[in-house]
Amino acid sequence: MGSDRPLYPYRPALDGVRGLAVSAVVLFHGGVTALSGGFLGVDTFFVLSGFLITSLLLAEYERDGRIRLLAFWGRRARRLLPALLVMLAAVTVAGRWLLDPDDERLLRGDALAALGYVANWRMIYRGADYFTQTAAPSILQHTWSLGIEEQFYLVWPLLVVLVLRTKGVLVAGIAASALAGALLYRPDDVNRAYFGTDTRAQALLIGCALAVAVPKLTLRFVTAPLAVAGVLGTAWLWSHADGPAGWLYRGGFTAAALATAAVLAHAVAQPASVTARLLALPPLVWLGKISYGVYLWHWPMFQFLSGERLGFAGWKLLAVRCAATLGVALVSYWLVELPIRRHLRLPRPLSPVVTLAGVAACAITVLWATVPPPAPPIPAAAPPPQPALPSSAPTATNRKRVADGPPRIDILGDSVAWTIGAYLPPHPGIVVNDRAIQGCGITLQMNILEMGTPHRLYPNCPGWPQRWKSAVDNDRPSVSVILLNRWELMDAKVGGSYEHVGQPAFDAYLTGQLKQAIAIAGSDGAHVVLLTASYTRRSERPDGGLYAEDDPSRVDAWNRVLRQAGGPATVLDLAKLTCPGGKFTWTVNGIRIRSDGLHFTPNGVKRIIAPWLLPQLTAIART
Repeated sequence: MGSDRPLYPYRPALDGVRGLAVSAVVLFHGGVTALSGGFLGVDTFFVLSGFLITSLLLAEYERDGRIRLLAFWGRRARRLLPALLVMLAAVTVAGRWLLDPDDERLLRGDALAALGYVANWRMIYRGADYFTQTAAPSILQHTWSLGIEEQFYLVWPLLVVLVLRTKGVLVAGIAASALAGALLYRPDDVNRAYFGTDTRAQALLIGCALAVAVPKLTLRFVTAPLAVAGVLGTAWLWSHADGPAGWLYRGGFTAAALATAAVLAHAVAQPASVTARLLALPPLVWLGKISYGVYLWHWPMFQFLSGERLGFAGWKLLAVRCAATLGVALVSYWLVELPIRRHLRLPRPLSPVVTLAGVAACAITVLWATVPPPAPPIPAAAPPPQPALPSSAPTATNRKRVADGPPRIDILGDSVAWTIGAYLPPHPGIVVNDRAIQGCGITLQMNILEMGTPHRLYPNCPGWPQRWKSAVDNDRPSVSVILLNRWELMDAKVGGSYEHVGQPAFDAYLTGQLKQAIAIAGSDGAHVVLLTASYTRRSERPDGGLYAEDDPSRVDAWNRVLRQAGGPATVLDLAKLTCPGGKFTWTVNGIRIRSDGLHFTPNGVKRIIAPWLLPQLTAIART
């Protein structure tokens, strides 16, 4: 039987490392620009986990001549699982009221993946890029790293004895993981390389290698210079690294892990060194002790405490978020983590039963909390009084077309226009064709800034004139409706600099594109209707502010271009309908009208937009 004495002595400097690592991650997620590489704090956690777990396993093997796998896995479950279960249950219940419908729909899969410790693979195939969000990220996105660590805890104890006998296996594993990261990296989608267990295992394995090497690191003149290099390298990486940058996946992550290992080596091999004493400062140690709860809770708290919800952004928002995170983490530490770690020692036959019962209870809570409520019935609503229509010159072709059959309406534009065409209720007596191209506006500037990150337009977007012309020629509409509300609002690279709507040169460019769009839409004699763009709130910046394309002044500038370049087209003020009072809103007359801050909901189209829009289009078609 093994002794009850600790397998590995407590070292406060290691908690200090945890404190620094979680601070870097939290401040990075809070939008602190000086820590653009703060996400590398996760790699610091990985190195530390590999080091500590391997040290514990080696100490047990040396003491008892074997490794008790069930006891090891039980300790890990007792340490990590209860706090995760509480967080998942709380987030899924709160998400029922606080999340957008689209995010709530995805929450069940995210929560169950986190519960099964496979969240990293869920995020790979969920389609949300970690660094270049084009939509609100998952409320549980941060659990990807917990998945990788738990997968490591499951497999590594089975291999550690083999590694002791053949230490080259560790070196080969580190090299293979680094190579996988380089080979799987894609500039347009870093998820596979960033979230993959195989690509990120290198940091864990570097920590494992350090645990094997530490007994030999007794010379100060060996570890001290390495520690200085490690501190400088970590500081540079945390302040300069850019998540999508290719160099990170071609050695950058390896360098970050090695820098952390160098600091750890000196702190452990020389516990009286300046490095160890600085890392053992009480505030850092205190933060390190609750770092697991801080990491678990910071991301949901940051998402729930949004700038829109609280009404302010910047450092004030960051301070409120951090204070709330620390408060919840302290409650988790004192009421959940610490009592279970210190006092819960169930007999072996009961321990697995209690664990499975806790997991099952959490799973049931997740399933219950993420079952969508039944959609309310859509009552028939009389159309509201319509404003007088602007004059629009009728054509003989249009009169004949209406006389020959019901009015035919084509919806042209981007994905916002598509939602209107797709969600219209049954409309007897009108033929509506949804010809909007999702992901494409009318700009042909290929290099854009989307949510502050350089992107390129989708490859099919430059062909929009041909696709619009083909639709109009095929459908021969009475009315062509154009709605554009995204791509024209983004910064676009013209020459060597980025420009945007509201600047004279770019307004002139957009005016030319819009006139071309109007000419195509009306090329077969159809009336052309332009819908004004509504205010949007697609996603907040990390600091709670708005991205440029959601700035109301950009929308106003585009609507001015729309009215000035419209010519003979009829302009209908959709913005006034969907943004009462001239402000962005999620609901109109108590009805949810936006799904994600940009696109319209099916219910919003049916109950708000359609009763306002369809009678006007019918009247225009019959003029």
